[in-house]
Amino acid sequence: MFTASLGVFLFGLLAAIAGGAVGAAIGGNYAFVLTGFCVLASWGVFAATGNSFGFDYISFGPFMGPHIAFAGGAAAAVYARYKGYMEDGKDVNSPLAGLGRPDVIYVGSIFGIFGYIVQIGISKIPWFGGHTDSVALTVLISGILARIVFGGDPGKGLVKGSLHSPHAFAPGAKTFLEKIKPGPNGRWLEWQEKPGQLFAMGSLFGILAGGASIFLASQIGTSLNSRGLDPSAAVNNAQTFTFGISAIIILFLITNRNMPVQHHVTITAGLAALKFFPIFGGDFVMKTDTQGWIAANVGPSIGALAAALLAGLLAAFLCELFARLWYNRGTSHIDPPAASIWICNTAVVSLALLF
Repeated sequence: MFTASLGVFLFGLLAAIAGGAVGAAIGGNYAFVLTGFCVLASWGVFAATGNSFGFDYISFGPFMGPHIAFAGGAAAAVYARYKGYMEDGKDVNSPLAGLGRPDVIYVGSIFGIFGYIVQIGISKIPWFGGHTDSVALTVLISGILARIVFGGDPGKGLVKGSLHSPHAFAPGAKTFLEKIKPGPNGRWLEWQEKPGQLFAMGSLFGILAGGASIFLASQIGTSLNSRGLDPSAAVNNAQTFTFGISAIIILFLITNRNMPVQHHVTITAGLAALKFFPIFGGDFVMKTDTQGWIAANVGPSIGALAAALLAGLLAAFLCELFARLWYNRGTSHIDPPAASIWICNTAVVSLALLF
């Protein structure tokens, strides 16, 4: 979207420089919460005008896109640890402007630039770029790069960070899964790390997101169509609505409430519902009133919710796997949800193409 001309690219680049700095200044998670608010605001603009610029340029673009603002904040945090300004390089909650160190903010800008360029590069890869979540994959790549560059011992030199700190594996464990089991060496979210907890989180939030996504796509798409506007963007973006709500929930996590982190579940499950609803015979265009549309699409809706449930479970369990692999014993925040989202997005889209 920022490759139409050199001028457009440079405009986006300047926005990304500032976006990464803002993410570092206010803290990665606060930036992500603002992304959530921007998503909901973008839905208001889209419903009223049919214009998707709010999604493309603000919520998931260089202004508040997670690959720029959140990733810039995460990279700045591990840099601050490396420089000895703070102890916890995984702290994506604290506003780093409070450190009073301009170099920390500049690192956020540098990773904002990195995220901007890498996301565009991924989106241009033949086939793959159009069948994955390039924003989530960029967040993951950015986190891995920050860990490698700044994740070593303070004062011991750059590019010495370990991705999963094998020396901190669970003592006495024999299998790899036992070695990375959460324990005294670290855990991501202890209230959602066991199979039963993940099953409840993935399935129920998955159903919620799936139902909301197909209903929103139908309602907004039909409204746009009745006004002579293109309704396709409603279907293409409907999974972001519950994602935005999930992002805002992070605000309560920051205030030391044991809130569920489930944006990886809601965006994946919503996408699965949208992709499989028409496969099961559903029609997004409402030819009658809402009650009539629901009655005509009961079967496809149930099928779509089943797909959402399964996709939500996949996202939940993969997220915990990546938390155990990269986050728990690490020196920096390599985002488990982002790692889960891009894989699940690719799997859902690819599977839907088979039908």
